Amino acid sequence: MAVRDLSGIVKAYDIRGVVGEQLDAEVVRAFGAAFARLVGSSAVVIGYDMRDSSPGLAAAFAEGVTAQGVDVVDIGLASTDLLYFASGRLDLPGAMFTASHNPARYNGIKLCRAGAAPIGQDTGLGQIRSDAENGTPDAQGVTPGTVTKQDLLDDYAVYLRELVDLKAIRPLKIVVDAGNGMGGHTVPRVFDGLPVEIVPMYFDLDGSFPNHEANPLDPKNIVDLQKRVREEGDADAGLAFDGDADRCFVVDERGEPVSPSAITALVAVRELAKSPGDTIIHNLITSHAVPEIVREHGGTPVRTRVGHSFIKEEMARTGAIFGGEHSAHYYFRDFWRADTGMLAALHVLAALGGQDGPLSALTSDYERYSASGEVNSTVADQAGRLAAIKAEFGGRDGVELDELDGLTVVLPDGSWFNLRASNTEPLLRLNVEAADPASVAALRDEVLSIVRG
Repeated sequence: MAVRDLSGIVKAYDIRGVVGEQLDAEVVRAFGAAFARLVGSSAVVIGYDMRDSSPGLAAAFAEGVTAQGVDVVDIGLASTDLLYFASGRLDLPGAMFTASHNPARYNGIKLCRAGAAPIGQDTGLGQIRSDAENGTPDAQGVTPGTVTKQDLLDDYAVYLRELVDLKAIRPLKIVVDAGNGMGGHTVPRVFDGLPVEIVPMYFDLDGSFPNHEANPLDPKNIVDLQKRVREEGDADAGLAFDGDADRCFVVDERGEPVSPSAITALVAVRELAKSPGDTIIHNLITSHAVPEIVREHGGTPVRTRVGHSFIKEEMARTGAIFGGEHSAHYYFRDFWRADTGMLAALHVLAALGGQDGPLSALTSDYERYSASGEVNSTVADQAGRLAAIKAEFGGRDGVELDELDGLTVVLPDGSWFNLRASNTEPLLRLNVEAADPASVAALRDEVLSIVRG
């Protein structure tokens, strides 16, 4: 008989819930024991973010792990990509305590196998949930594992700087908004000694997020960064990290956002220069400019569903050198196929500092179309609304449909949209791309008139 129902906090890719209500030491201890049994390793590595609840929850998880006779390597405060680095460098399964960009009352766990290989609902997370619900059996006749602390921040910084050489670039001035998240911990170490002047914003680690939500995907959360870049007058760019610093958003010298699709294309071109003819992964919501540019530079674009487990699986299958998502997750073969916003940021600064023009001119080559951004609609009948859109557009001449992830509709003029159901909320998510803003608005409004009835 189940001890408790954990379906509300075990998501498709991670564990996430409200601390004290859904997530407490008892539950996390059970997750730790279940994780240790699943991975079958002699040790696991654990890191945690700056939220007040993170150290205590990480310690409870470690208790569950060590009770199974498995050792713990505690790397302490970490960004999620620092935890992935540790998992790859030490070849150990890992657990990262973070709720990323969620509000302060939340926390969660991102899990991976050795070498930063993803664990999702179908690749172990479902089993962990089941074991935690039903009570993981105590390990019989085993010596409890030990906990040792190891600081890998310097090793992480050195490794990233080996992958992207910034020593010879022209001096740059970069405004960085860490959002009181883990970027305030990692950015100073990564950029130490490089010809980059950092103008810091909100570097104090504070899990209450006193300045703004640590979610740069929402335009209101980069307003402060945009303003500061403009006020500086001589800043070359701005970077904004989310709470666990695995995502990085970019604004140019004018304070204007650079789309994650343009960053995907820019980094893809750089990676293809190192590895001609290689494969580049992009999810189906990235701009159609991405596969166009990849082909123009001799690469092979491969389109996937949205979500890090799909990207990482496809990278493993194809041997792809790089992958990018519309949400500013960037994945590198040289980084154990894991996502790291910091490495993407270094690529952008290397490209910028390796030529004399401004970032706006550099990225204009990769911004070919206009996009709506994600537009959410609350609907009671997601399947019914999707079917209505399919019926409306499917009968038109020259229209292409596919259902790789939700419904993607490509019109004869090249404009397109994707409509997907949320996994966790009664929402339909719409993304539209077309030649110009007016065309985007017209197609967006036509689709929403059907979705919203």
